[in-house]
Amino acid sequence: MDKAILVVSFGTSYLDALTNSIERIENKIQEEFGEYKISRAFTSHKIIKKLKEKHNIEVDTPSESLDKLLALGIEEVIVQPLHMIAGEEFTYIKNVVNKYSDKFKSINLGRPIFYYQGIEELPQDYSLFIESVKEILDKKENLILFGHGTANPSNSAYGCLQTVLQDEGYDNVFVGTVEGYPSFDSVLKRVKKRNIKEVTLIPLMVVAGDHVKNDMASEKADSWNSMFKAEGIDVKLHLKGLGEIDSFNELYIQRIKDVIAGKMKGIGETKKA
Repeated sequence: MDKAILVVSFGTSYLDALTNSIERIENKIQEEFGEYKISRAFTSHKIIKKLKEKHNIEVDTPSESLDKLLALGIEEVIVQPLHMIAGEEFTYIKNVVNKYSDKFKSINLGRPIFYYQGIEELPQDYSLFIESVKEILDKKENLILFGHGTANPSNSAYGCLQTVLQDEGYDNVFVGTVEGYPSFDSVLKRVKKRNIKEVTLIPLMVVAGDHVKNDMASEKADSWNSMFKAEGIDVKLHLKGLGEIDSFNELYIQRIKDVIAGKMKGIGETKKA
């Protein structure tokens, strides 16, 4: 076996989230691409350290994983991130891939969930995402998709998603982020404008980890759960990461197929013999 797929995520220190989402995705990738060796890496060095100290679980950084693949004699690598947006973590992965571009016969980088939109010959990633989670969106409840958010310009993906949701008829779905825009206050204004009295909070994240358990769903005064309730709005909680939805995970399968088919544009430097 001289080919490998390196699956890279931010990571999680919650073992249930690791099993239910990240491992689930990795297993689906292994089932689909049996001729490839599947490896795991996390971009969060803090989580890697915590997993080792708390659970004695060792996870490599992207560079460490690529070094191990080189030592095994792997010649062709596809690096597939599990990140939602092309933010700082994705840039980190892209920089690592570029550094290894002359060490493998070929090394190629797949795209995150929200990347392409509005160009005819390229995948419509936002619409594909919406289609992949229709089992949730079509429940006709007033839904709030709870994302991470970032100061990075890639945060604009969340506003784009909100617009595409409206374009596709999902006026009952609101997108918010804990560390970016749209903020809680932005979402609250939209909910109140519609005179909505009950919402369902749903993670717009691959894993239901720390942000979901604490910032979204906890009883702490500053959680979204508590803050909506303080405004007289009833809250229902969906405590599953997107990685627990098989149709969502198919998006990663297709991204890898797109890399193999050479359909990627503007994703970073690659090298082919």
